[in-house]
Amino acid sequence: MDLNPPAQAGTGTGAAADASRTAAASAAAERLRRSSFGAVCALLLQYGLGMGVSLFVNVPDKDQGKGMGASFGNAFSNGPAALAAHAGIGLLLIINVIVVLIVAIRTRLPLMVTTAVIGLLSVVGAAFSGANFVDKGQNSASMTMAVLTGVAIACYAINLYVLGAPRKD
Repeated sequence: MDLNPPAQAGTGTGAAADASRTAAASAAAERLRRSSFGAVCALLLQYGLGMGVSLFVNVPDKDQGKGMGASFGNAFSNGPAALAAHAGIGLLLIINVIVVLIVAIRTRLPLMVTTAVIGLLSVVGAAFSGANFVDKGQNSASMTMAVLTGVAIACYAINLYVLGAPRKD
């Protein structure tokens, strides 16, 4: 896959302009590779923590049935420590994947933008499923959260595969 974005009309001509665009594209691709790696690591941490919460933590009955927004807040304030940590890392993860999307847009690579959008939607969907799980305690919400996390991991793994390791020419 060509990692150089398409040339834009009116952006200059000649070898200097081409070299400048190539250097900028390479820098953006490297930032995206690093951001994607961070997202994969954070998602794997969330995945493991989420499995632990699902298996070993009981959501207090008083936190259920109040709506997803209240459930999310209660996960921080009233929930067991593992649930609060899971929710807190989830918020940081949402910020991380927004950054990945911004960096992907800057690369102007359609595949990278597509995977970043799907990854972001998957992470946000997982967060809503998690709030729904705390609210209603349904196993289907937990399963949805796990599947969406897997989809997000796959998206950022695709970024890592396509971008590869930096090459020393």
